[in-house]
Amino acid sequence: MNPAQISLRKKTGVGSEKSVNYQSPVEEMTLSNETTLIITVLIITLIGVAIGRLPRLRMNRATIALVGATLLILLGAMSLRQAYAVLDLDTLVLLLAMMIINVNLSLAGFFRVIGSRVVRWARSPRQLLAWIMAASGLLSALFLNDTIVLMFTPLVLEMLLLLERNPIPYLIGLATAANIGSAATITGNPQNMIIGIASGLKYTTFACYLTPVALAGLLVAWGIIMLIYRSEFTSGHWEPPQLEEPHFHKPLLIKGCVAVLFMLVNLFSGMPIPLAALSAAALLLITRRLKPERVFREIDWSLLIFFAGLFVVTGAIEHAGLSQRLFRAVQPVAGQGTTALTLTAAVLSNLISNVPAVLLFKPVIPLFTDPTASWLTLAMSSTLAGNLTLLGSVANLIVAESAKRHGVHLRFGEYLKAGIPVTLLTLLLGVLWLNFLF
Repeated sequence: MNPAQISLRKKTGVGSEKSVNYQSPVEEMTLSNETTLIITVLIITLIGVAIGRLPRLRMNRATIALVGATLLILLGAMSLRQAYAVLDLDTLVLLLAMMIINVNLSLAGFFRVIGSRVVRWARSPRQLLAWIMAASGLLSALFLNDTIVLMFTPLVLEMLLLLERNPIPYLIGLATAANIGSAATITGNPQNMIIGIASGLKYTTFACYLTPVALAGLLVAWGIIMLIYRSEFTSGHWEPPQLEEPHFHKPLLIKGCVAVLFMLVNLFSGMPIPLAALSAAALLLITRRLKPERVFREIDWSLLIFFAGLFVVTGAIEHAGLSQRLFRAVQPVAGQGTTALTLTAAVLSNLISNVPAVLLFKPVIPLFTDPTASWLTLAMSSTLAGNLTLLGSVANLIVAESAKRHGVHLRFGEYLKAGIPVTLLTLLLGVLWLNFLF
């Protein structure tokens, strides 16, 4: 660590009110044409990632991130060898392993079985909403939240259409619960994976700090949705619809549950998080029944490409000397305490999406006085902020798109009615809890 960084560590952080007078030599120089071009590419890439496309081009977030990374290397922001070095292999391995586990559980029928049981346990609209949100939140804490909403949305819609009830509040509950529940653990969502690896926090430590926020947040979200859609939840006892018994593959289901239990034991015993997940994935890949091609065909390779591209893009920011500029831009606000960092991360997460926001914060969080508190604040705020709008998280978009294919339209304005109060109140709970702890 150089002297400038030592000075920064002493003067900044969550809970500190001192400002930083450090000026990087890069900041004292007039921007060259090359630097201006690099910044332009960075801005266009981050905007494209935020909105998910570029005008007149058929590009998604993965291709935008990959092309942006390649252009930055060509422009000299970093060498190809440096680009290889900034790839966070721990996060990429963890993400791949979790996708292998999720695919196997999906093929075994695990999520269909859970969803079917949730429907049968409900004896009223309020109970149904509660069970949907509880299942979504709990499973999102164990697995990737995107997978949970992808599996659950069709089942929830099928059941609600049979009952001839308004599916909108239940869909909003499903999406918000998936985001809130995923805040509890490192494996809950992609941005938490990045934070978990970068911070070095143990799985149990992370969960102990943020699980209370997730549990309280689920209760708050449930109450808000019932209040906003009170007419939907005033009816009393009901009989659940007679759904067909879900199809599942018993040997694969048992094996999948054993693999998940094996992973959790390893995680709680202190094994490195990527290795614990990879061990469970490897166990599932030892099979006589399931063809490997079928598993790998279901993996979201574009998400891995997206992450790899973003690692290079944010690495270019550091190599170009722009991370200190970013630090000086956010420190006057983010460095004033948990509340300020929460607001800054929440706003940035909604402007450019939560994963790029976390990657931009990644090089500066270690400079704060209490990095642990700052990492946890970033995880909490970037995740819960995803509930603000329909575009705030991938999970929200999956629910909306899946519902649309079934003829149900979850519109932007309709989602906002619940999204705004849910986000503000859960963020408030998170701030109060972390302020109490730190």
